[in-house]
Amino acid sequence: MMMETKVQRELRVLMVTPRYFPYMGGIETHVHEVGRRLATLGVRVTLLTTMPHAPQLSHASLPREEERDGMHVIRVPAWPPERDYYIAPEIFSVVKRGEWDIVHCQGCHTLVPPLAMLAAKRAALPYVVTFHTGGHSSNWRTHIRDTQWHVLRSLFAGAAELIGVSHFEADYFQRTLHLPASRFTVIANGVTPPSTRFLTAPIHPLIISIGRLEQYKGHHHLITALPLIREQRPDMKLLILGSGPYEAALRALAHRVGVAEHVTIRSIPAGERDTMAATLAQAALVTLFSAYEAHPIAVLEALALARPVLVADTSGLRELAQQGLVRAIPLTSTPREIATAALQQIEHPLIPEHIALPTWDECADAVLSVYETSVGGNVCVS
Repeated sequence: MMMETKVQRELRVLMVTPRYFPYMGGIETHVHEVGRRLATLGVRVTLLTTMPHAPQLSHASLPREEERDGMHVIRVPAWPPERDYYIAPEIFSVVKRGEWDIVHCQGCHTLVPPLAMLAAKRAALPYVVTFHTGGHSSNWRTHIRDTQWHVLRSLFAGAAELIGVSHFEADYFQRTLHLPASRFTVIANGVTPPSTRFLTAPIHPLIISIGRLEQYKGHHHLITALPLIREQRPDMKLLILGSGPYEAALRALAHRVGVAEHVTIRSIPAGERDTMAATLAQAALVTLFSAYEAHPIAVLEALALARPVLVADTSGLRELAQQGLVRAIPLTSTPREIATAALQQIEHPLIPEHIALPTWDECADAVLSVYETSVGGNVCVS
């Protein structure tokens, strides 16, 4: 349950994230859902992020500063425009010159969080980090991840709290950074309980593969398995929900294996949560065959809608399978093995009953508790 009381003394939180809406992704959704709930609790939330660099999103279309969902949003330029390094020097100056009680770094894999952590350290401000790790389609970027975390170890070690969105993620960083378990806490991503109308929606012969259109997300595995699935279920179609640079390759693959007319690729805007819920509710099966996920929000949303889910047996997805929430198969499975597993999950679905999924209200409450502990006696909640 969400706290009924509000923060008595206004707590000033600077939440730093590489990207925010109109981008859509796990970190962006987490920041939006948690940030606006903290604002309703009386926290003064300032969100520091970068300007979008995608060609379809004009810099002029977004203000440098705005009030949104109870939060003050500040956007600064980032370079290079065509890559996801997010070199944004203004991050340092905004963090250092502001009057913040605490800085919260959301994510750790770009150059934005190190700048924010370093600035907070120089300004003697307490800061916390939520890791939000994800995969990457670049083998080189994936290969250097452990080295990247070791380089940042001193900044991580200076945090008041290190937050994993899953036990998998927290355990991974504890092992990698060689820091005590007491430095880590787990605050899972949440879901918004769906409307009853979505829970009673008719099911269609539809498989939905969710996630940004990157190679590591594994959408291509479902495309290559679809002809084999259609041998048993000729009415079955595949909907790939996401956007990203791998779209052309996925469309070409669908043509090559002869299922282009049965594969749809589209995205749903970040703010249209009801549209996302209505779409997922129709699925006979939801899949995420990704090489790496910390704690995927879209899978939680599918589970909240009582949809069966099939995932790759990797990273945080394995944790969900161990909890009995989803079925998992090896990432190295052949198209025939994927088709067999998909048909089994459609015809004899694993749909957990009476599961207590974490909510965004609970997530916001837990984050606020971390702030209170980190700031100390300067903040009280009655």
